[in-house]
Amino acid sequence: MFSLAYRMLGSAQDAEDAVQDAYPRWSGADRTAIERPAAWLTKVVTNLCLNRLTSARARREAYVGSWLPEPVITSDGALGPLESAEQRDTVSMALLILLERLTPVERAVFVLREAFAYSHREIAGVLDIGEANSRQLYRRASRAVVGERARFDTVTERREEFVTSFFAAAREGDLAGLEKILTADVTWWGDGGGKATATRRPIAGRAKVLRLLVGGMDRFAYPVDLSYAEVNGAPAMVARATGAAGKAGAVVGIASFAFRDGLISEVRAVVNPDKLTFVARQLSPA
Repeated sequence: MFSLAYRMLGSAQDAEDAVQDAYPRWSGADRTAIERPAAWLTKVVTNLCLNRLTSARARREAYVGSWLPEPVITSDGALGPLESAEQRDTVSMALLILLERLTPVERAVFVLREAFAYSHREIAGVLDIGEANSRQLYRRASRAVVGERARFDTVTERREEFVTSFFAAAREGDLAGLEKILTADVTWWGDGGGKATATRRPIAGRAKVLRLLVGGMDRFAYPVDLSYAEVNGAPAMVARATGAAGKAGAVVGIASFAFRDGLISEVRAVVNPDKLTFVARQLSPA
């Protein structure tokens, strides 16, 4: 249910809240009248998410700077199995951003169909709409999303080495090294939410991204340690504060990467502290 709610909302905290809100309904339901508990819970959680999406959209319109989905470490199965490129794509930062263009009902139809392989008959039952309406909504959502879906390489080998070399080159100010691993049209997104320093708008083009990167690692308010992780099905680096009073060990940023033609084509860096609490819990010792 969490993996469904997250794909619907793009926020781990909101997804957890939606799942928590479903528990009282499940506890108070007549279990003998529920033939398929999974289908019943899917309907409840989906409709709770639909209610949340309207207010979430209003908050995002007033958001300071670029809005990015809340990152989730996916190597532990938090968002379900992500064994294929198609499965990883359903939780990618790029797709979750595109889903923001859809109406809440279009998003629900698209997520249920694409991520969970629901039939239109099943979707109609979840949303209390006609099967023909489900098909129409899916076609509309697909036109709005699939046509603009960027195609990225499925990086399975050496991706940790590749991402590590990116940050090593940035820290050392190695322009030549960075140029070799960035596409000409590479784009950098930053999300600080007005609570941490980040680029307010996307930075596009190798030359502009290089200017941003060179020396950029030294602009942190405190030293950081970097570690590799899989975030939203993609290679990423997690930055933790070191040696700062009250900050040591805290997750202070996550940068995830997309590749094209063997080079880095997109970087999405989340430094808004409100969006790092879920990952911090994932990384904390049990």
